Amino acid sequence: MRVLGIDPGLTRCGVGIVDVTPTRRATLVDVVVIRSGTELPLEQRLLLVGDEIERLLDLHRPQAVAIERVFAQQNLSTVMGVAQISGVALHLAAKRGLAVGLHTPSEVKSAITGYGSADKKQVATMVAKVLGLDELPKPADASDALAIAICHAWKRGATVAVPGGSLTKAQETWLAAERSAAKSALKRRLGS
Repeated sequence: MRVLGIDPGLTRCGVGIVDVTPTRRATLVDVVVIRSGTELPLEQRLLLVGDEIERLLDLHRPQAVAIERVFAQQNLSTVMGVAQISGVALHLAAKRGLAVGLHTPSEVKSAITGYGSADKKQVATMVAKVLGLDELPKPADASDALAIAICHAWKRGATVAVPGGSLTKAQETWLAAERSAAKSALKRRLGS
């Protein structure tokens, strides 16, 4: 499964593309941080970021798009920029008939590190480990975009690894959480 992950932002928008096998092995395809200067009018900034996301969608042809879900912050202008870029990305994915997953920051951190309050360095370290990279992806927008793509693939598209296959600690934690949630849901349905 090929997933294009987006860490939305108006000034810096991370876009990471990964291939993930049915055994949950992830491989880096591409990673880009799209920058738009504050000297440009808003509509030109949205166009610039949208055109680059569109180029990456057409170039890499992912099967799914994953976007970090907008969350409340004190800084209204930051939230607005994130929401606007998310809307552009959602529009471009819908035009191509692509499934889109929205993932909260804590969901992504938990999937990648096993800890929902992990810091940026912990996320970058695990992204590098999962992808077999020699260096941490920089800046943080790049590693966050890759983490979002990996989270989506692990949650939505990849199957459990074959016996004897190796999973990272984060993958093991994610599988355990999925199994626990499925058991709880079944118990609720059965009224136990």
